[in-house]
Amino acid sequence: MTVTPSRPPLSTARSLARLYPFARPVLPRLVLGFVSALIAALLGLGIPLVLEVIVGPDGPISSGDAGLIAWGAAAVLALGLLEALMVWARRWFVLAPSTHVEYELRTGFYARLQRLPVAFHDRWQSGQLLSRMMQDISLIRRWLAFGLVLLVVNVITIVVGSVILFRWHWLLGTVFVVCSMPLWIAGFLFEKRYGMLSRQSQDQAGDLATAVEESVHGIRVLKAFGRGSHALGNFTRQAETLRQTEMRKAYAVGWIWFWLVLLPDIAFALCLGTGIYLAQAGQVQVDELIAFFAMATILRWPVESIGFLFSFLVDARTATDRIFEVFDEENTITDPADPVSLTEVRGELTFEGTHFRYQDAPAGDRDLLDGIDLVLRPGETMALVGLTGSGKTTLTTLPGRLYDVTGGRVLLDGVDVRELSLTELRRHVGMAFEDATLFSASVRDNVLLGREDLVPGSAEAEAVLAEALQVAQASFVEDLPKGLDTVIGEEGLSLSGGQRQRLALARAVAARPAVLVLDDPLSALDVDTEALVEEALRVVLAETTALVVAHRPSTVTLADRVALLEEGRVTAVGTHSELLRTNAHYRHVISSLEDEQARQREREVRL
Repeated sequence: MTVTPSRPPLSTARSLARLYPFARPVLPRLVLGFVSALIAALLGLGIPLVLEVIVGPDGPISSGDAGLIAWGAAAVLALGLLEALMVWARRWFVLAPSTHVEYELRTGFYARLQRLPVAFHDRWQSGQLLSRMMQDISLIRRWLAFGLVLLVVNVITIVVGSVILFRWHWLLGTVFVVCSMPLWIAGFLFEKRYGMLSRQSQDQAGDLATAVEESVHGIRVLKAFGRGSHALGNFTRQAETLRQTEMRKAYAVGWIWFWLVLLPDIAFALCLGTGIYLAQAGQVQVDELIAFFAMATILRWPVESIGFLFSFLVDARTATDRIFEVFDEENTITDPADPVSLTEVRGELTFEGTHFRYQDAPAGDRDLLDGIDLVLRPGETMALVGLTGSGKTTLTTLPGRLYDVTGGRVLLDGVDVRELSLTELRRHVGMAFEDATLFSASVRDNVLLGREDLVPGSAEAEAVLAEALQVAQASFVEDLPKGLDTVIGEEGLSLSGGQRQRLALARAVAARPAVLVLDDPLSALDVDTEALVEEALRVVLAETTALVVAHRPSTVTLADRVALLEEGRVTAVGTHSELLRTNAHYRHVISSLEDEQARQREREVRL
């Protein structure tokens, strides 16, 4: 799915001007690179003028003076060497600054991704973000180091060289300039067409990156169901679509190159005919014709490069637009202007008339959470129970502001969580999810992810680590190749589902939050291991306010009270025994959980 831009496109100049804040610190070196390139171009334009003197009627060749001929050759050589030196200086000046801009763009882009809310990541494919982060930013770096400087310098070179052509005869200059004018018209038409194709191509490349990422992450599923060929078919269709777009881009570039090669040749032919006529009429000397064609030859490469540099410019504009689509995304979950600070956190969590609906939910649908009123007392463990779709998981995302409520409030110790800074809030509210995500880092780093206050390797850090692993019954880490220093593979796929869940639970415990939100973190554990984890959790939860989504009857036994959810509303709150005695829907829910647990036991026995 390609993300559609939410704002009308800017002009090329205004779009690329948005890179200025990133380029401003290195602008002096970029300017020096531009000046070096311009000097190199002007030195090249000086060579035909020297040739005119050498072959002129009063020049060294006419006089036959070998010494003067040597000096003329030395002058041409000196101009060539100086031009080469300036080309080297241009590269030296611009390469380091362009990589600095690339670094600033990439780190700024990543920081923006970290700040944007979960709702943004729900809408955007990871492949689209990855292609922007890597390919588009690298393209901008190459354009700054090469495309921008050469485009400006070559345009100036063409203008200055064309003016010099009039020095020898106005008719020769006019013929050359008139023949070159269609190139600018062709370039304008090319930019419009190529811009659309460039955007299409870069978006399709992002879609293709998403397809690769999904296939790699889901390789076990594809192999298990024998659907590798199906995935390959889908990938092939997307790759073919991208290939066809790239072919249309190539045709567009080929079309502009056709005119870029043809028109200068036509100009040369017409200028040659005009020059012969003027020479016969005595209006132009032979040395002037030689200098004129030498100048026209030097101008040929700048003229021919315009097509490539225009396509480079359009690609850079498109890449900039794609990057700033992310920078321009509104961050709806931010720190308040004047955040409140909690001096002593007791851990009372209150849902007060809480409503929530996703942004893309149809207008006529009811809210997913439709007026939740619930109070968790400090140190209390509350289990959330309900049928699938009742809103349990959605409710757990609100205390830590992964999403913001669309109505009502969520309070921590009587303070609206939106009045706390995100750093402080997430220090007090910890989470463990059913889908346990680990990072490509050591076991130690994964478990202590939420404890930046600890000194790595200190006695306190090791004590917290050991306690968290003991609570999560994660002693299996001792059998890993390097123990706690074993680097877990991408997303922890080298571990079993139960092992990943235990490390994720250990991470939440190690954070020692005042409020712990657990979204069915034990679903992948076998019954015996689950019992050991629950027993250890009782000790931890005795001093921690906990909101636990329960998908097993055994998890309910952890709780002091149970909240029953039905269609986004809390319809009953009480102890497990009270609700069993008084609420028919609760008995139905528990019965369905017991049936599922019995089926899991049977599967474990068969295995």
